[in-house]
Amino acid sequence: MIATLRGEISQIEDNALIVEVGGVGLRVFVPAPLRGGVKAGEPIFLFTHLVVREDALALYGFESQSDRELFNILLGVDGVGPKVALSVLSTMTLDSIQRAVFTDEPDALSRVPGVGKKTAQKIALHLKDKLKPADSLSKLAAISDADTEVVAALTALGYSVVEAQAALQSIPKDAPDDTEERLRLALRYFQ
Repeated sequence: MIATLRGEISQIEDNALIVEVGGVGLRVFVPAPLRGGVKAGEPIFLFTHLVVREDALALYGFESQSDRELFNILLGVDGVGPKVALSVLSTMTLDSIQRAVFTDEPDALSRVPGVGKKTAQKIALHLKDKLKPADSLSKLAAISDADTEVVAALTALGYSVVEAQAALQSIPKDAPDDTEERLRLALRYFQ
């Protein structure tokens, strides 16, 4: 199994990066926020997961081990394959997934493309046992209010929920909890 990958990005595709390693270009499927934050010619280091099928080998790459672990946990959910798991990681942050799971709001997961209401409930139930809340729920709730207002503002401006979630993920982790500042930072994603 290929656990990590270090190379140079030679091409950026719609849902993957072509990473050149030792003269060989490997197609690595990555979450949208990662794809949007890199440029061709840059070096990259990825934590990877190899999916072996009868007719194909597919390599999935992540910025951190925690993202790869979450991907693996999502693959354990009945009805969730690699494409849906990658879609979840492309649309939602770990914090927003934890918030949806620990505040019993599986509807947030059903906004992910390819995830219906039943699958969202299965994911929430499966993750409840596997995820440990990194922060207290009160802190998550406070973040949730600010982020909810940002998503509402972006959708009012005409952006889709998926675009709003992607913009939310682009906000730096050390950004203040002020709604106006977070909205300003989220709008930079669309420039």
